[in-house]
Amino acid sequence: MKQSKIAITGGLGSGKTAVSDIIRELGFPVFSCDEINRKLWVDPSYLSLLQQTFPDCLTHGNPDRKKISARVFSDSNALKQLNDIAHPRIMQNLLREMDQHPISFGEVPLLYENGYASLFDYIIAVRREKESRIRSVVLRDGATRAEALARMAQQLDPVQLEKMNCIIIDNNGSLEHLKCSVRNVLCDLNIL
Repeated sequence: MKQSKIAITGGLGSGKTAVSDIIRELGFPVFSCDEINRKLWVDPSYLSLLQQTFPDCLTHGNPDRKKISARVFSDSNALKQLNDIAHPRIMQNLLREMDQHPISFGEVPLLYENGYASLFDYIIAVRREKESRIRSVVLRDGATRAEALARMAQQLDPVQLEKMNCIIIDNNGSLEHLKCSVRNVLCDLNIL
């Protein structure tokens, strides 16, 4: 297989990270947009942009993630402003890391929503039943059901994945079933 960049995407609580962990266990490099975003939060130039854009979301003069999150998920203009600041930087860093490997995977939560699908050779989309996703987000993030639903409403409806050029993994069973599904996909792509 030639050099390949493979995206792992899916809605909030779908199991992207579980799929990424399985792929890492199989020995492949996997890079995460969420991890890159966390690193940006210590970059002074990035923090300065957030301070200027969201002056009402500061704590002790510094951008406050929880305040910004509450703001952007209740205001579509604020969400667009944040995305315009964060996403190009995140994707630039992600692709730079992926370019260093012949086969690499990138966990990209809002791949279709932000128009990044064309940057990847293949796309693996993880899908999961809605109530399971909500439970997962509530447990993992300490979010309320309403907060989870508000965040999910900003994302592509999983039903729409059928129309996209992607390989779908349904994550509605056991971890063993998910591992088997991931292995099958990698075999179909001639990676394993």
